[in-house]
Amino acid sequence: MQKKILYVGMDVHLLCIVIAVMDQQGKILNRSVIETSAQAVRDFLSGLRGELHVTFEEGTLAAWLYDLVEPLARRVVVCNPKHNQQRMGRNRNDLIDANRLAELLRLNAVQAVYHGETGTRTLKHLMRSYECFVSDITRVKNRLKSLFNARAIRSRGRALYHVSKRRAWIEKLEDAGERQRGELLFLQLEELKELKRAAQKAMVGESRRHPAHPVLSQAPELGPIRVAQIIATVDTPFRFRTKRSFWKYLGLAVERRSSSDHEIIDGRVRRRQHQVVETRGLNEDYNRRLKSVFKSAAAHACGCGVYKEYYAGLLAQGMRPEMARLSVARKLAAMTLAVWKSGERFDEGRIMKKAA
Repeated sequence: MQKKILYVGMDVHLLCIVIAVMDQQGKILNRSVIETSAQAVRDFLSGLRGELHVTFEEGTLAAWLYDLVEPLARRVVVCNPKHNQQRMGRNRNDLIDANRLAELLRLNAVQAVYHGETGTRTLKHLMRSYECFVSDITRVKNRLKSLFNARAIRSRGRALYHVSKRRAWIEKLEDAGERQRGELLFLQLEELKELKRAAQKAMVGESRRHPAHPVLSQAPELGPIRVAQIIATVDTPFRFRTKRSFWKYLGLAVERRSSSDHEIIDGRVRRRQHQVVETRGLNEDYNRRLKSVFKSAAAHACGCGVYKEYYAGLLAQGMRPEMARLSVARKLAAMTLAVWKSGERFDEGRIMKKAA
C-alpha cells in the first residue's frame, strides 16, 4: 500500500515553530505550535504517519533545523524567502505563512537553497570568523577616520594606521577625551588585527585539508584566502551543471527580457528572427561573497598572468573596461568550475580554451 504523502510547512522563530500539515488534495490536516527545540521537533514529526515532505525558509536556524529534520523526512527543502515574497500574499501571520509554505511545497513552487554537504562545516565557521574580523577592522578604521575628520585633521590613505606614526597622530588631538578615545581605538585595531591573523591561519589551514585545495590553488589569481572562501561557499562543483548556472550564482549572468518572439506566416507559427530584446543588466539574486571573490580576482588578473593578454584584446576590440573585467571574471569562474570538476592540473592553453 502506498504511503500517504504529507506536506509540512514550518514558520520558524527563535521561541516557537508554527507548523501546518497538508495532504495531497490540499486539505489542512494539522496546525500546531511547538517549542523551538530538537526534542519537540522530533516528537512532532515522529507522530505523523506518512511520507513527509518538509519546507521552511532560509534563516538563522535553517542549518540547525535541516540537520535535525533531514533524517526524519523523505524530502527537506530550505526555500528562498525572496522567491516566496510575492506568493505569500499581503495578509500574513505565522499560521498563514506555515499554510502557504505547505501549499507551495505541494505545488512544487518553492526555490530551494542549497543545504547538502557537511564536510566543509568547520571551514564555514572559520571563514565567517575571518570575515567578521575583517568587517570589524573596517569599522574601527572608519571610526578613527571620523575622529580626526571631525577636527579638520586630514588623513589620507593608510598613514593613519601605521604603528610608528601613532603617537604623532594622537598628539594632534587637543582634547584629553579625544586623545583617550583615539588610543583606545588604536588598541582595539591592533587586537582585531591579531585575531584576524589567527582566524586567517586557521581558515587556510582547514581549507588545505579539502581535496579541492591543491586543484584550485594552482590558479595564481585566486590565492589561499579566496580558495578557502570558494570551497566553503560552493561545497561541491557538481551543484552546477554548466558554467552559466555558476555565473548566475555568482551574479555574473546577464538578464534579458524579450517580447514579440513569434509571428504567423502562411498559417504557421514560427520564431521571429528579429526579436525585441531588452538587456536588464546582471542578475540581482546571487551570492555576494563569491561575487566579491571573483570580481577582486578578475581585477588582479587583468594586470598580470594569463588573463592580461585576454583583457588587453577585449579593450583593443572596443569593449568598455568594466565589461572587459566582467568577461575576465566569467572566464575565471568557468576555469575554476572546469578544473574543480575534472581534477586536472591547471594548463593555461587548455583551460582557457575550455572555459571560453
